[in-house]
Amino acid sequence: MAPRVVSMEADGGSRGNPGPAGYGAVVRDPDTGEVLAERSESLGTATNNVAEYQGLIAGLTAAAELGAAEVDVRMDSKLVVEQMCGRWQIKHPGLRPLAAQAAALAGKFSAVRFSWIPREQNRHADALANAAMDAAAGRPATAAPTGRPATAAPTGQPATTPAAPIVGSDPATAPASWEPRPTFTATRLILVRHGETPYTEQRRYSGRGDVPLSERGRAQARATGARVAELAPSVAAVLSSPLSRCTATAASIAGALGDVPVRTEDDLIECDFGQWEGRTFAEVRQQWPGEMDAWLASPRIAPPDGESFTQVAERAHRVISGLLTAYPGETVVVVSHVSPIKLMLRDALAAGDGFLHRLFLDAAGISVLDMWPDGGVAVRTVNDTAHLSTLD
Repeated sequence: MAPRVVSMEADGGSRGNPGPAGYGAVVRDPDTGEVLAERSESLGTATNNVAEYQGLIAGLTAAAELGAAEVDVRMDSKLVVEQMCGRWQIKHPGLRPLAAQAAALAGKFSAVRFSWIPREQNRHADALANAAMDAAAGRPATAAPTGRPATAAPTGQPATTPAAPIVGSDPATAPASWEPRPTFTATRLILVRHGETPYTEQRRYSGRGDVPLSERGRAQARATGARVAELAPSVAAVLSSPLSRCTATAASIAGALGDVPVRTEDDLIECDFGQWEGRTFAEVRQQWPGEMDAWLASPRIAPPDGESFTQVAERAHRVISGLLTAYPGETVVVVSHVSPIKLMLRDALAAGDGFLHRLFLDAAGISVLDMWPDGGVAVRTVNDTAHLSTLD
């Protein structure tokens, strides 16, 4: 049985670009380094970039077959890593369907993290890819690193063979993230934290408890509604956490937009802080010092009788995946709490877990994300509170 989190290395290449091509992928236990799965296949004639994407697809497929929930993807292809993180645009039409297929596979996991590694750290996958390239060229296949033939990918996986080399395979000429995307229309997510409550003002952990908006919070909600109406005159939907501090904020926004219906979504609820609910940070530090240190050190640790940030991230991921499917190319307002919004921003910015304890989100703050069907992401705004200045 595979661990909940796996690491995956993938590579691909061709003899000539385009030329005889193949890929290799290895799935490992990140703690022991044990190889859990290998994939390798010849692709006929293809480019380096196509082969690299096919390696990524094969590795993600193998990780899914093993039942993994999270995948740490490690590749020496700067192009694939940057494009999958949304920092580089996918300009060549031959890569777009492969990137979309990889993004769809990644969407089935609770988290997928991409990182670039030097080629010498990717030797296993590189050796598998070279064996596949040898086979594509009609040469005797080299041995896999384990001393046994590499296992083939599942039958029926398509090979892509564009007629010309991929433009932009050199990172120095790769497109910048600010270039326009003429082919696709982004889905825009306007993320809104609810207005203030008495717990907000007292800086108390406020999770599943249904603490209502304060008088100031209601004023913030009205100001936020006016600001969202300025940002997006046309909104397809307003989604809200079921807790009243969010539904009241969402109602003000929907009213400012012309009475757009508000739909509650259970996955947008705040983290369950368990025994820490209603307490201040100082109180928790005094009574649960060890548990607090562990919680701050890892998103997989939950407060006593509570919920971990990893679990919250799974919920947030489901919400975003559902919105991208239901509202392609449209604008959606999402009213939620600190933890779900931080986790959405962490993933959109490809940030580390330390980001969760460094980003401050004000009550009624607005953040804006654009997300493209090819996997691209642009973070437009984080924690905009200019609309609240008249309330101070």
